Amino acid sequence: MKIQQEALIEAIRHGIVDGDTTAIGVMDFDGLAATVADLKSAFSPNFYHTFAVKANALRNVLIKLQQLGIGAEVASPGELELAVSAGFSADRVIFDSPAKTKADIRRCLQDGISFNLDNEQELARVDEMIKEYPDTSAVIGFRVNPQIGSGKISSTSTATSTSKFGFALADGDNRARLIQIYADRPWLKSMHTHSGSQGCPLELMAQGISVITELCEEINARIGSQQIERIDIGGGLPVNFTSDEVTPTFSEYAAVLKDTVPVLFTDKYQVKTEFGRAIAAKNGFMITRVEYTKEMGGRFIATTHAGAQVMTRTAFLPESWPVRAEGYKPDGELRTENVVETDVAGPCCFAADLVAKKVMLPKLEPDDYVVVYDTGAYYFSNHFDYNALPRLAVYAAEKGASNSLLTLIRRAETLGEVVNNMS
Repeated sequence: MKIQQEALIEAIRHGIVDGDTTAIGVMDFDGLAATVADLKSAFSPNFYHTFAVKANALRNVLIKLQQLGIGAEVASPGELELAVSAGFSADRVIFDSPAKTKADIRRCLQDGISFNLDNEQELARVDEMIKEYPDTSAVIGFRVNPQIGSGKISSTSTATSTSKFGFALADGDNRARLIQIYADRPWLKSMHTHSGSQGCPLELMAQGISVITELCEEINARIGSQQIERIDIGGGLPVNFTSDEVTPTFSEYAAVLKDTVPVLFTDKYQVKTEFGRAIAAKNGFMITRVEYTKEMGGRFIATTHAGAQVMTRTAFLPESWPVRAEGYKPDGELRTENVVETDVAGPCCFAADLVAKKVMLPKLEPDDYVVVYDTGAYYFSNHFDYNALPRLAVYAAEKGASNSLLTLIRRAETLGEVVNNMS
């Protein structure tokens, strides 16, 4: 019996899910601990691992990861607040937003939160502000785009020639310019790239990391000392969504890296990672209840409560982000009989709100449960709720919130926007 079915049966037995359940997400903390252990054992001791908070920003998940001894990579002020509230100390956080405000930069310099610069305009801000914090403990780097090309999913590939991220290394005389930028600033002690994403082969990821490692070696040689002490290789390890098999593994990725960039596995540099999906995805799943079923144009349709609001990428880009789903009876028994071509639909009022389309599943019935696998990252932890903001506005007004806060809530489009603007 799969662990997901065991959890479903226990949830039914304890009344956690029942005939009123809409959709819930479940995280396997034992599995999470095992995954982090696999990550640590795959790489040499000079690697320091962080978790990309955007992949799963649930506070209890972050608390568990903090307890497991890895750091937090954050890409927004809201994520930073969540990381701090989960117990991550400043020296275990790195801030990678491409749109840092002056207040964001000042906080990093003041509190010793490491960060990576995205562009020369941000560099100019730090040039001025670092004069106030000459002894900051923040490790500062520059994000470099090696411009090595796209993986299979262009919308999440970050190392294309026109990516919005980082310093375009291959454009014009940018390589020489970046070398001079480092030579002029002894406080630039790190370099960052993120060349991986879902759909990227390991060799392509390693190629991008090789490019910036060679650049770090060149800069240090030019300066005559090891000014660059840290190489931040990002994350982006793909996840297998087609079965329970974990592939590629952290060990497989480490082997490709060691073959391509062996210097990373010496003590010459601290190497930082920021895996997100690869840590969390397979350690989470969703349980949703079937509300209604019907046939339409020869297609069997099961309407559930989990759709675009909790599986946004799958609803809008189903070819790039397919997920697996199985049906269970109200007592938790796996459905196996009467297989039909099925659309598993969500509750949102647009036609593309489908968890799975034209999949062969045993015929579902109302009050059955659908389990959706591998959703521990970028799914139920990144939900949006059509009704949440109006409810929040009413609650805030009842509690006597200020007019400025009420205006912020009413003008916002998402809860995340409220959090980010308040932090």
